[in-house]
Amino acid sequence: MMQLRLGLTFAIAAMGLVGCSSFNNHSLDYKNTTTLAPLQFPTDATVRPFTPLYPAPTVDQLAIDNAPKLENKQGTRFALPRPASVSSNAVTANNVDSTAAMSRPQLVVDGNRNPLLQMNGSTAEIWQYTVATLSSLNYTVLSENKTGYEATIKVGQQTYVLKLTGVGSTHNLALFNPDNSFADPAKATELLNQIYQNWPA
Repeated sequence: MMQLRLGLTFAIAAMGLVGCSSFNNHSLDYKNTTTLAPLQFPTDATVRPFTPLYPAPTVDQLAIDNAPKLENKQGTRFALPRPASVSSNAVTANNVDSTAAMSRPQLVVDGNRNPLLQMNGSTAEIWQYTVATLSSLNYTVLSENKTGYEATIKVGQQTYVLKLTGVGSTHNLALFNPDNSFADPAKATELLNQIYQNWPA
């Protein structure tokens, strides 16, 4: 009787382990979503105008095709890749991204259609190139925050703040007004495009 109970316990535990690895918790259902038409109101309805708070960003199809597959081996559920092993003489967190190869910048837009200059590489190195490019364009740098990666610059009679932000090795360069709002998209596109065209090789 004891052996039967023990065997039954092992069988249930084994089935539980198999189920945990192959059970579909629908965390990958987002891959099968379809685009819905905008909400339509009846023609005689009186409604208040609205703007989506979280508009879907525009993503290039090439980026979608080359996106990493964040799923388990069975392809049944979402799973983050395991972190790479770290050697005993690993670099510190402050200079982890210093080994990342710097890519040429690309002009992109975020979900609110604000232009950004996007690139990969070390934060400090990207900022150094940014400041060098501003100098080559003869823009007046009124002040620079080297630790926060911000520069207040003068373009004609206007003052703007150029900010570099990033996650991991991916960084975005954006143009802001002094009040921390995004600069006019046309002005930002013009300036970021000049930085892109004069980026050091």
